[in-house]
Order: sequence, then C-alpha cells, then structure tokens
Amino acid sequence: MPTRTVTVGSASGLHARPAALFVQAAAAAAPVKVTIQVGEKRAVPANSMLSVLSLGAKKGTEVVLAAEGEGADAALDSLADLLASDLDAEEPANG
Repeated sequence: MPTRTVTVGSASGLHARPAALFVQAAAAAAPVKVTIQVGEKRAVPANSMLSVLSLGAKKGTEVVLAAEGEGADAALDSLADLLASDLDAEEPANG
C-alpha cells in the first residue's frame, strides 16, 4: 500500500475550510480508498469530515496518507500537494 508523509501547510491546520477541501478531494479519488493518520493515532477515512477533524492536525503537523486501489499513487500525489499548500490563503472561485 503506497503512502505519503506530508506536513500540513494551512494556517488553521486541518480545520474548517481546509478540512472540507481535503475531504472533498479525497472523496473524488474514489474508488481509491484513502486514509489519513497523525502519529500513533489510528488511520481514519480521508473522505470523512468528522474523522479528519478528529485528528486535530495543526499547521506543521506531519500526517501519513495511505491509499489502496488502482490509481492510488496519483491520488496520493494530488492529496499530498493539496495538504502541503496553504488552503486558507486560496480564494474561492467567483461564480
């Protein structure tokens, strides 16, 4: 099972908007099953908002992403890039 270790880049960590964006991207990676883990805590589904929020990941926290299924490496690369960026700084698209 491929994994990526990533440092959370968002100023507010994985909370509120950054967590929602991450969870949305993880859900879009289906059928690839992605989990996220902080330290020795158990890995949780990356597509679950409550599970991701429960990790309490702050800016600078190292998380481990793991995925299984066809396209796992590509999904991990995309999600790792997303987590490493400052999602708080990005402006929402104007409609």
